[in-house]
Amino acid sequence: PADAPDAAQALARSAPAPVTDVARLCVCDLLVAQCDANCCCDPDCSADDFSLFTTCSVPVVTGDSQLCSQKAAVYSLDVEANPPERIFKLIDQVNPSIFCIHATNYKQALYLKSPEIPTPENFDRLLDKFGGATFSAEPDSWNLDTDTQNPPDANETYRYEYGVPVQTEDAFLRLPSPVVSSWCSDENPAGFLVNQATKCIRSLSVEKCDSIQALSMLFYINSSILAAVFQVNITVQSIVVQSLNGMRTLLNSSDVLRLPMVLDGLCINAVLGVNYHITHTDTGEIIEAAAAFVLGAISKEALSIEQSFKISFTQENTQPVPLSGNPGYVVGLPVRAGFRPQGYPSPAGFLFAALALSSNKHSQLTILQSTSTQDCLAAQGARAPVLFGYNMISGCKLRITAAMKCQPLAQTLLDVLKGQSFPEYVASFGNSQAQDVLDWVPITQLHISEQMTSNTLQSSCQIPVSLGIEVKWTKYGSLVNPQARIVNVTATITTTTLKQLPSGRERIIPIMSSVVFTDISSPAEPSYKAWPTINIKLPFDFFYPFV
Repeated sequence: PADAPDAAQALARSAPAPVTDVARLCVCDLLVAQCDANCCCDPDCSADDFSLFTTCSVPVVTGDSQLCSQKAAVYSLDVEANPPERIFKLIDQVNPSIFCIHATNYKQALYLKSPEIPTPENFDRLLDKFGGATFSAEPDSWNLDTDTQNPPDANETYRYEYGVPVQTEDAFLRLPSPVVSSWCSDENPAGFLVNQATKCIRSLSVEKCDSIQALSMLFYINSSILAAVFQVNITVQSIVVQSLNGMRTLLNSSDVLRLPMVLDGLCINAVLGVNYHITHTDTGEIIEAAAAFVLGAISKEALSIEQSFKISFTQENTQPVPLSGNPGYVVGLPVRAGFRPQGYPSPAGFLFAALALSSNKHSQLTILQSTSTQDCLAAQGARAPVLFGYNMISGCKLRITAAMKCQPLAQTLLDVLKGQSFPEYVASFGNSQAQDVLDWVPITQLHISEQMTSNTLQSSCQIPVSLGIEVKWTKYGSLVNPQARIVNVTATITTTTLKQLPSGRERIIPIMSSVVFTDISSPAEPSYKAWPTINIKLPFDFFYPFV
């Protein structure tokens, strides 16, 4: 009939009120208009039927077991009566759990709402809502508390804890990610202090790219983050434009929003990647938020694109320190290092600080970096990070003249070899935190020098000529997935005797730095004994027809 859809919608709107009276609930009433055996709550059973029961199959009937307090219907049999009778009691039951529901104020969850039947009038709307790879399961009328609809109080503070979704004025900060398949879902909230990096596939139509919200910069910066006292706007930190062949160009200005648009059959300014960077205080208050975008062009033949998203958190007045593994070191990543700052004399009460110098801004162990000129004085300040598992060697040449003073020259060479601030400790794991004192290994520094005689004492001096770093590591944890752990680091400075040169003479001395990684893991002992030797001779045609 033509009025069938309207009748279905009217039936959905006039759904019966949910049954919450436990005295009327009966889960064992299976037969229609008949008495179910031993079902003491069956309204079809008479007193004669109850006299034949041996027990009550369902002695207690309750509603939602997660409620803090509710009514409970208790059924039992009085077998001493003649004939036996059913006893019914309605009692107040209290949930002993501290995690209970005080009141069910979302009435729509108490019954199953009939789905909306597609019609020619609502088909396009239903297709837009449910036609994608994912869709939100929340109804439009979701309302748990009327107070949440009001704007936040100006005096209310938002101090986040680890893992709590970052709230915005309309919902939460979204970090699109794949859910079941590789398709993007925009319902993934960004958790506070949870660094994430995701990639997903977004379906699109180039002709309609200017109307797809997920391809626009506004979709990712249009909402303000709820913070202490005020709201933090998401600013645009940088914009990188990517061409069809993959070439990227950094724009000089990021003040102008570039919205997606169709031009000559291409969709330009489409968002290919977003990198959020959140700055917070030590009390969990967000004070700054920025987003770096990668915009690109999409050809008309493309039916989908891959988008990448990333979010990172940094505490104010601190430098972000990248990790080199989780937990063990990864081959090829820098060895993390630090030093004990002033004011912490006790080894159990200090924090390892990041080296803020330009030569070691990421708190890494470094060595001398070779240059094309091979001039040690010109190479001063050029450092190369020590990469875990990579044996390295570098060096330079020093031209010495008779006019050079011994002590300043020795100090200059020591700075060339060790850098301006040589670290005192090395992280034993790739993810060792600064506050975990036991996860840091002290660097043992040794000095090897030649023995000087009394004849050369007045006319010569000792200058450092090499720095050798030996890193001993072991496999830690399970044999299935061992983790690399540094257990000892030794830095050896070798000095040599430099005699006083005659006037007008020069001398060239090679200066060298080296790093050696040594695996000191003990070999795993097999849990079985050696297999016995079986001395047999196979037939000549055993492998026929194979050779």
